[in-house]
Amino acid sequence: MEILSALFIEGIDTRQVDGPSTRIDITGIQFSAAAPHAVPVSLEPHLCVIVHCPPGSKDSGVLEVVYLRGEEQIARNVQPLQVEPGKFNYRLVRAELMFEEYGTIEAHCRVDLGPVTIVPFTLLPPIS
Repeated sequence: MEILSALFIEGIDTRQVDGPSTRIDITGIQFSAAAPHAVPVSLEPHLCVIVHCPPGSKDSGVLEVVYLRGEEQIARNVQPLQVEPGKFNYRLVRAELMFEEYGTIEAHCRVDLGPVTIVPFTLLPPIS
């Protein structure tokens, strides 16, 4: 299995179209957000990870997402994946991220012990 995309999002929806084929509608892709108030603040942004299982590949695996601030691990999520060979699937990952100061946290995503996809999320000062 391989990661095709990993993005912080506000919403996701799926729909069937002719084929039969499925469309994934993703809204509110974001790499930063203004804090709701001054730090410290806790946020739970949704990370959407889209995976593909190539034909002839193993149909199960483990998705691991490690949230890092610099070298410090601040959260971790591990969940099983089941994807039919030749098909696609997605997982929503939600972690409580504590920000003591404004800055960037990176989500390091991988399937089994495969390559890492890194997605940054930056907390900005609140809008005054």
